[in-house]
Amino acid sequence: MNDLTPGTWTLDPTHTSASFTVRHAGISRVRGQFTDVDGALEVGEGGKDLSFTSTLQTASVSTSNQDRDNHLRSGDFFDAESFPEIRFVSTEVKGETVTGDLTIRDTTKPVELDFSYEGAATDPFGVYRAGFTGATTISRKDFGLTWNAALEAGGVLVADEVKIVIEAEFTAPASA
Repeated sequence: MNDLTPGTWTLDPTHTSASFTVRHAGISRVRGQFTDVDGALEVGEGGKDLSFTSTLQTASVSTSNQDRDNHLRSGDFFDAESFPEIRFVSTEVKGETVTGDLTIRDTTKPVELDFSYEGAATDPFGVYRAGFTGATTISRKDFGLTWNAALEAGGVLVADEVKIVIEAEFTAPASA
């Protein structure tokens, strides 16, 4: 990562994906994403001392099903009106692990993401960009997301375990 210019890099939301997957009824998976994302990458000298911050707007959750999306925005899940943001602030980047504080519904818990640097390049418009991928699995109950429904055959409608994948692209500081 020594090809990264020191300074504050800006998250490019049009080239970033913040997605999740959760088991539904124990037989399939529902996939979704947050379409309104913001964030920054701080880079120290020589591409060292990285830190990440990001914010997802809970009202932007999208699973390609309007009824489900409205339910996710409701008090049963994200309560987008009372808790409009999900936040992540890294506390350490070491090797291929990013450790940080994830806040959902005003509950903050430490999480670790498997992390990879995808490289950097100048696009055809002269903008220097860098890409990163991060993935983790969380317990939604740890963040107060406890709504569920029992199934007649046993089990529950929504699994506790949620897989999260972030594909992020940042643009270099203006002075780069």
